[in-house]
Amino acid sequence: MKKTDVNHYQHYLKVVDCQHACPAHTPVPEYIRLITQKRYSDAYMLNWESNVFPGILGRVCDRPCEPACRRTRVEDKAVAICRLKRVTADYKDDITDRLPAVPEQKNGKRIALVGAGPASLTVARDLLPLGYQIDMFERDGKAGGMMRTQIPQFRLPHDVLDEELNYILDMGVNGFFNHPIESLDSLLSKNYNAVFIGTGAPKGRHLGLPGYEDCKDNIQIGIDWLSGVSFEHIDEAPKRVVVLGGGNTAMDCCRTAKRLGATDVKVLVRSSFEAMKASPWEKEDAMAESIAIMPDHSPLEYKKNDDGSIQVSFEKVISSYDKSSNRTLTPTGEIIRVDCDLVLVAIGQDTSFPWIERDIGLQFNDWAQPVLNKLTLQSTLPKVFFGGDSAYGPENIITAVAHGHKAAISIDLFCQGKNPANRPESDFNLVSQKMGMHEWRYDNQIEHHQRRNVPHVDWQEASKELATEVELGFDEQLALKEAQRCLNCDIQTVFTESKCIECSACEDICPLDCINFIDDVRQPGDANQILQGKLRVEKADPDQDYFISDSLNTGNIMVKDEDVCVHCGLCAERCPTGAWDMQKLILSNIEATIK
Repeated sequence: MKKTDVNHYQHYLKVVDCQHACPAHTPVPEYIRLITQKRYSDAYMLNWESNVFPGILGRVCDRPCEPACRRTRVEDKAVAICRLKRVTADYKDDITDRLPAVPEQKNGKRIALVGAGPASLTVARDLLPLGYQIDMFERDGKAGGMMRTQIPQFRLPHDVLDEELNYILDMGVNGFFNHPIESLDSLLSKNYNAVFIGTGAPKGRHLGLPGYEDCKDNIQIGIDWLSGVSFEHIDEAPKRVVVLGGGNTAMDCCRTAKRLGATDVKVLVRSSFEAMKASPWEKEDAMAESIAIMPDHSPLEYKKNDDGSIQVSFEKVISSYDKSSNRTLTPTGEIIRVDCDLVLVAIGQDTSFPWIERDIGLQFNDWAQPVLNKLTLQSTLPKVFFGGDSAYGPENIITAVAHGHKAAISIDLFCQGKNPANRPESDFNLVSQKMGMHEWRYDNQIEHHQRRNVPHVDWQEASKELATEVELGFDEQLALKEAQRCLNCDIQTVFTESKCIECSACEDICPLDCINFIDDVRQPGDANQILQGKLRVEKADPDQDYFISDSLNTGNIMVKDEDVCVHCGLCAERCPTGAWDMQKLILSNIEATIK
C-alpha cells in the first residue's frame, strides 16, 4: 500500500481532532498543558494568536472542538475545552506588554473595514502590525457587532467584551462609530487599497402568519429586540412572552425576557427537542430558569384578543426523517392556542446589503449573498473582501475569526500585487517528548475522571438581574482537575521503519488494538475499503486517516488507525528499539492552515 505522507502538517493536524475541528485551529492541548502548569498568561496569549477573543469565546463559543474531543473514546463527555479557555482569561496577568508592536511608520496602504464585529476586528489585529492604516466604520456607537447586540450580559458581561475589543482598538484602529456606510461605490471612491465587509447577518426573519397586521404591535424580531435591550432602549418585558424559534437567539430572548419582568415565558418550535439548533447547554440553562420549551409546535396564526393581548395558534406535528436526513412535519390535527402580550420571532437571520450598488461589478447569488472565492474570500470586485456572517450567512464567532485571518492574508497579498490564491503555508516541527526510559515531557496516564461542572449562580437569583453573569467559571482547583482530562492528542505517534524488528510488542500492549502488522496489500484504491476486514478493529470514522508505514524487512506493513488512538504512549514505552516515539506537533503561522 502507499505509505502515508507525513511530510506535511495536514496529516498531523487532522489527528489533533479538537484543533482540527476549530475553524481557527486553536492549539487546544498545548494551552491546556500550560493551564496545568499555572502559566495562565502564556495560555491566554497562545489562544489570542488564533482565536483572538479567549475571554469572550471561553463563555459563548459554539464549541465545535468538543464533539471532536478524543476524551469521548474513554468517557461519555469531552474535556471542557471552552470553559478552560475562559480560565486563561480569568487568571491571566496584564498582557498588554505582550501584544504585537504596531509601527509608527505605515506602509502606505489604507484598508477600510465595514462593521466592527469579530471578523473585522480580526482583520485589524492581523494587519495593523504589518503597517497598514485601518479605518473601521460601524453603524452602532460601540464595537463588537453581534457579540454586543445579540448576546446578553448574563452570558457575556460588557466589561469582558470591552477588555478584549480594546486590545485591538488600542493598537491604532481609526474607529468611525455611529457611521453607517450607505454606499459602497462612495466608499470605493476614497481610494482605499482594499475594503473588507464584515457586517454580519443583521436582518432577522419575519414570520408573516395570518393575522399579523392586526397584531404587529405585539410582535418583534428577536435580534432587534435584543439589540434594544443591549443599548438600554428596552428595560422591561410584559408578563407573558412567547418566543418562536429553537436556536441560541431564541434561548437568549426567553432568558432576557425573564430578567426584564416576564413571569410566563414559553419557547415554541416546529422541530423536535433534539433537533433544535440551540446548543444543548443553552437549552439546559433556559429550562433551569423555569422557561417552558415546547417542541413539535408549528405556528398557524396570530389573533388579537379583546384586552389588547394576542393569541398564537399552533398545530402539534410529528417530525420524521428520511435516509438523507430531510425532515418531514406530519400534522396531527391537534391545535394549541397560547395567549401572550409579546411575541419574539427568532427563526433565523439573513445577510442584507441595501447599501451595495448592483452595477459596480460585485456579483450576488440567488440568495442575495456575494459571490466569493472560498479560498480567498475575495469578491468579483477584486479589492473587496467579505468575512463572517456577511460572507455565507449566519455561523458563529469562531468562524468569523477564521474568516478574518483568511481575509487578512488575502488582503496583504493583494496589496503587494500578488495573487491572493497563492497563499503561504504553515511550517511544522515534531519534537520528541522522550526524556528517559520511562519518562515523558507530558502526562500520558489515562485516568477516568468525569467532566467537572461549571459552578453557576443560584438560578432563581440569576434570572432577576440582566447583568448578573450566570456562570461563575472554574476556580483554580476545578480548572486544574479538568485540564488533567486532556489526552494530549498533539503528542503524535511517530514510527521509523528502519528501527522496527516486528516483535509485535507495540501491537500487544496497545489498549485499543489500533496497531496492526499485516501483509502488504498491493492494490490501488481507497485505504478504507482495501483494509476492511484485515485489521484487529474496524475503522469507526471514515474521515480520519490511517497511518500506513512503508514496507518493512519482512514485506509486511504497519497500519495504525488514527481514529481510535488515545496517544497514551505505551507503544513507544514498550518498543525495545525506539521505532516508536512520541513527538509534539508544533505549528507556526497557524493562520495559514485555515483553508
